[in-house]
This record gives sequence, structure tokens and C-alpha cells, in this order.
Amino acid sequence: DIDECATSPCKDHQYCLNTDGSFLCKACDASCVGCTGEGSEKCKTCSPGYTKDDDKCTDIDECNLPEKVCLKENQDCVNTSGSYKCVCSEGFEDKDGTCVQT
Repeated sequence: DIDECATSPCKDHQYCLNTDGSFLCKACDASCVGCTGEGSEKCKTCSPGYTKDDDKCTDIDECNLPEKVCLKENQDCVNTSGSYKCVCSEGFEDKDGTCVQT
């Protein structure tokens, strides 16, 4: 078997998996910018919204940062994978970008 992966035939956001007589290009974990294998511990660097923690790229919880990210009144922060979103608090709804009582 020739190791086709030695020539790095895959794209930047993929890693190469050598198979018998061939190879596969597999997608890197969403937390990675470039990778050497499967999972968040094989990232070359972390994607925005992720941080290196114990050699793994882990999600940053923007909602627990000291500086508030959702600044509008009656708005709550919801952490998402690699990011966050601002939603109106319970009992409020979005009217033209403002959270008003329902």
C-alpha cells in the first residue's frame, strides 16, 4: 500500500485517512482551522469562538464573559457552538430590533 496521505492530497479543512490501496479526505471538526485528524484535539488552530483548552479546541461561552455581549434591554444571551445569539427575555418579543413586553 502506498501512503497517499504523505503528499497531503486533501483540502485545508480536511484531513487525509490512508486506506488499503487508496485514501479518504475527511472534514475537520467544526472547532478547527486545519487539522491532522479526527476530533477537536487534532486542530492546527482553533476556529473563532473556540479556545485551546487541554490541547482541545473548546467552545467559548460568550454569555459568561465579564463584558456583556447582549446590550439591549430585556435581552438574554444564548451560547451556541462557536458563537452566541441574543434573544428577548421571556415575556418579551422582538419588535423592529427592540424587545417589547408581550
